Amino acid sequence: MPRNRPGALRARRGPFDGRRPPEWTRELPPLDRLSPDESALIHHLLRGRAPGLAVRLALYRAFLDRPGDRLRPARSTCPACPGCALDDVAVVRDQLADLYRGLPPGARSALGRVLRTLDAEFCRRTLPDPAAVPVGRDRSGRPLPWWHRRLYEGT
Repeated sequence: MPRNRPGALRARRGPFDGRRPPEWTRELPPLDRLSPDESALIHHLLRGRAPGLAVRLALYRAFLDRPGDRLRPARSTCPACPGCALDDVAVVRDQLADLYRGLPPGARSALGRVLRTLDAEFCRRTLPDPAAVPVGRDRSGRPLPWWHRRLYEGT
């Protein structure tokens, strides 16, 4: 009976299946509520974009840590400006979704656990917008996610 060659078996596995991330990734600050191993893996896979992930998770969590029972997100005053666009929590959540989709399955599930917890709180503390278009489209043609169809300040 033929057997698989060791190189073929290694090629089927992901980059860190069963192995530890490099040691230099352990010296970086841990990401929001992820284990040191999961943080190190995401730091290595994102190669320089992990601080952006940490900032976006902190912005999302800061929005949810506001006092009060109901939250109403505010739209950005200058959406074309990269820094000002992050004032809109939906833009932050879009960027988190893009980073999430770019991760391999193991790291995606670790980040997904954090995002599911934050999304449940976001959904609980914001109200749906009855006037929102149910199936709007973003620039790439994908339907707008649920976090764009929440009540904003001034609506």
